Amino acid sequence: MTTADIVLKVTGVSKRFGGLQALSDVGITIRRGQVYGLIGPNGAGKTTFFNVITGLYTPDSGTFELAGKPYQPTAVHEVARAGIARTFQNIRLFAEMTALENVMVGRHIRTQSGLLGAIFHTPGFLAEEAAIAQRARELLDYVGIGKYADFKARTLSYGDQRRLEIARALATDPQLIALDEPAAGMNATEKVMLRELIDRIRKDNRTILLIEHDVKLVMGLCDRVTVLDYGKQIAEGTPAEVQSNPAVIEAYLGTGGH
Repeated sequence: MTTADIVLKVTGVSKRFGGLQALSDVGITIRRGQVYGLIGPNGAGKTTFFNVITGLYTPDSGTFELAGKPYQPTAVHEVARAGIARTFQNIRLFAEMTALENVMVGRHIRTQSGLLGAIFHTPGFLAEEAAIAQRARELLDYVGIGKYADFKARTLSYGDQRRLEIARALATDPQLIALDEPAAGMNATEKVMLRELIDRIRKDNRTILLIEHDVKLVMGLCDRVTVLDYGKQIAEGTPAEVQSNPAVIEAYLGTGGH
C-alpha cells in the first residue's frame, strides 16, 4: 500500500488533565477500507484519544492528517467538515425529530445553498433539500430502518437508534467513520446485526475507527487493533498478533474483568 491509501495518520498525541497524564505519545495509522479497533482496560485512555481525534478535546501535542492533509482537532463540527463523522456512546439524536430529519441534519454539513436560500426558499435551495431528503431515505434503507423514516427518533428501539446514528454519520460523506462503543447496551441479536452493518460499510470501501468494550466483536471485525493501557500504546497489529501479545494478555485480555 502507498501513502495514498492512508486515511488517518495521528502521531505523538499527549493529553493531560491536571495531574493526570491521560495520553503519552500515542499514534495510529488507518488505511482506506479498514476497520480499525481501539481497545484497552477502563481508564486506559482510549476514550480520551478518540475524543482528541474527533475534536472533542484539544491535545497538548500531536500531528493529525486526514487523507494526506493536516487538520486541527479543535471542534467537532470542524473535524466533521474535514471528513470525520462520529457517533457517541450515549446516543445523541434529536429525539422529537423523525429518523429522516435526523439524517438530513447530518447531510446539511455538505449543503451549498447558504442562509439566504434557506430564508427565501430559492429554487436552488428547494432542489437541494429534495436531494438531501432522497439521500437520507437511501441511507435509512442502507442501515435497515427505512420503514421508520417518518417515526420520531425517540420511538425507535435502542438498536435502531444506533443504526440511525450511523446513518446520520454516513450522511456527511465522511473519509472516516468513528464509532464510539456502538455495541454498548445491545443484546446478542442486535450485536450480530451491528456486525453485519459494519462489515457492509467496510465492503463499500469506507473506513471505520471502532472503540469498543466487546473484545470478541473487535477481534472478529477489525483488520488492525491498537491497545492502550494507562495512556500508553502497548500493542498494535492484527487481531491475532494483539491477542497473543504478552503485554496485552497481562493488561487486558488476561484479566477477564475490564
